[in-house]
Amino acid sequence: MHCDTLWHNARLITLAEDNGLGIVQDGMLACRDGRIVFAGGAGDAPAWQAAERVDCGGRWISPGLIDCHTHLVYAGNRAHEFEQRLRGASYAEIARAGGGIVSTVRATRAADEDALIAASLPRLDAMLAEGVTTIEIKSGYGLSLEDEARQLRVARRLGELRPVEIVPTFLGAHAVPPGCEAQAYIDEVCSVMIPAIAAQGLAEAVDVFCEDIAFSRAQAAQVFAAARAHGLKIKIHAEQLSNQHGAELAAGFGALSADHIEHLDAAGIGAMAAAGTVAVLLPGAFYFTRDTLVPPIAALREAGVPMALATDCNPGTSPLTSPLLAMNMAATLFRMTVDECLAGFTREAARALGRGDRQGRLLAGYDCNLALWDIESPADLVYRMGFNPLHARVWRGRTTTTSRRSA
Repeated sequence: MHCDTLWHNARLITLAEDNGLGIVQDGMLACRDGRIVFAGGAGDAPAWQAAERVDCGGRWISPGLIDCHTHLVYAGNRAHEFEQRLRGASYAEIARAGGGIVSTVRATRAADEDALIAASLPRLDAMLAEGVTTIEIKSGYGLSLEDEARQLRVARRLGELRPVEIVPTFLGAHAVPPGCEAQAYIDEVCSVMIPAIAAQGLAEAVDVFCEDIAFSRAQAAQVFAAARAHGLKIKIHAEQLSNQHGAELAAGFGALSADHIEHLDAAGIGAMAAAGTVAVLLPGAFYFTRDTLVPPIAALREAGVPMALATDCNPGTSPLTSPLLAMNMAATLFRMTVDECLAGFTREAARALGRGDRQGRLLAGYDCNLALWDIESPADLVYRMGFNPLHARVWRGRTTTTSRRSA
C-alpha cells in the first residue's frame, strides 16, 4: 500500500464514533492526496510504502480544530465598551446608545479590503497557531450589500493567504443600520442582498441575530425563506439575551446550528434534537459579558443534541482567538466534560458547518487536517490555561505549522 505521509509512534484521538474520544494508544495514520487513508492501531495497519515517514515520538494526534462561529473580519476597537461594562452598563444599553455592533459597522465600512486583511490576519494567525484548520467567518459589520460583500471577499482572501479552510457566512441581519427601519432593512436583505450574495458565491450559509435588540422571529423566518430559496444553508444567533424561540424556528427550517442559546427552553431543545440542529456554545461571550444564565447543558445532553464550541471571535463581546482557552471556559463555566469540549471543537463543530462527513474525525476518507500535541493526556488540552502544546499543524496532508518550542 502506498501513501504520501505516514505518522507513526503516535497516540490518536480519532473521535470516530458519536460518543467518546476514540483513543488509540499505539496509533498510525496514513495520508494520500490530502485525505486520510488509514487511522488506527499499528498492529492493524497494512504494510505502507510511504514517501515520508514521521516518527511522532508518542505525541497525540487529533483532528485539526474547527472554529465554527467567528466574526473575524472587522475593523476598529471596542475596548472603551469593555470599560463601560466594567462601570455597570449592559450590552443592550450600549447597543441602544449607538455602540455595540453599529460602532464596528462604522469602522468596517471605512476600511478597504487591504486594511481589513491587515487587521484580520493576526487574529487568524493566532488561531492557526493553536491547531485550527477550518474556520467559519461571518459578515455582519457592513449592513449594506457593498460592505457585506467586501467582508465576505476578505474572508475568501484570507483562505488564499493562509493554509486554512474558510467557511463564509452572510450575516446581513446582524443589526439594524443607523437611519433604517428594521422591517424595511430585512426586506432589502431578502430581496436584494441574499440573491446577490448567492449569485456571486460569496457565502455558504445565512445567519440572523434573533433578539429584541435585533430582529424578530417573523423577520428571521423571512430571511430563512429567502436563504432556502437561493440554496443557502441556515444558522441563527438565538436565545442569547432572551427567549425569542429562534432556535425552534431555525430547527423547523433545518438549520445547521443555533448559537449562544443561554435562554433556550424545552420546546427549542426538542425541535433541535428532531432536526439534528447543532447547539453552538460560546463561553467566551458568556464570560466576557459576565452572563449568569448557563446554557441548558444537561438538557441538551439528555436530548442528544450535538454540542459544538467556538470562540465567537468578535470585537465587542468575545475578543477571543484561543480555542484552547474556550475549551477551558466551557469546562469551568458550563461544566462540560473533557470529551465534550474536544468533540465540540472537532466532530461537532464540523457538523455545525455541514462538514461532518469529511472533517472533525480521524477516519479513512476524511480530510487530512491534523493537530499534533505535546501533552500527557487529552485532558491537558482543556485543563491548562495560557498553555499552547501544539507541536505541528497539518492541513490537507501538509505540515504547515511547527512549534519552535517542541520542534
